[in-house]
Amino acid sequence: MKRSRSIFGSSNPFLAWADLAWKVSEMSLASAQVVAHRTARMAVAGPLPNARDRDEFTRMGLEKIEAATESAEAMAAHWTTMNLKLGTSALRHMVTGSAATASLAASRDFGQFVARQAKLAEAMSGATTTAHAWSGSTARLAQRGLKPIHARATANARRLGKG
Repeated sequence: MKRSRSIFGSSNPFLAWADLAWKVSEMSLASAQVVAHRTARMAVAGPLPNARDRDEFTRMGLEKIEAATESAEAMAAHWTTMNLKLGTSALRHMVTGSAATASLAASRDFGQFVARQAKLAEAMSGATTTAHAWSGSTARLAQRGLKPIHARATANARRLGKG
């Protein structure tokens, strides 16, 4: 189940989403193993768990709080950066597109109209690049949020699978 590194490390949004789906699948399998192990352990321990079981049961709650905190921190940091970069880019494309549209409307002859229409098409093409970047950045946001949860789930599956 372990991969040494992401095979999809790319700026391509499709590959970023594929990597996220892979990680979610890994985490889901690991979580199912951990839940099965811990549930069986609780059933065997009954109302009077031993010290080792109490440690494991306490660890369950603490891990969830730690992973959720780390996930929120990682996502907040990426979100801040993402908003600044993509917001600036979107504003730039909006201003460029508006200027190109106004320029097209003010064309005085057919040659000027065609040239300005090409400028407008170029400006609109730049906006699609921003949308493309937004998708990839959103996938990376989700990856950063998933990373601490994935790490704990897979580590627990390995640890609890041994003993």
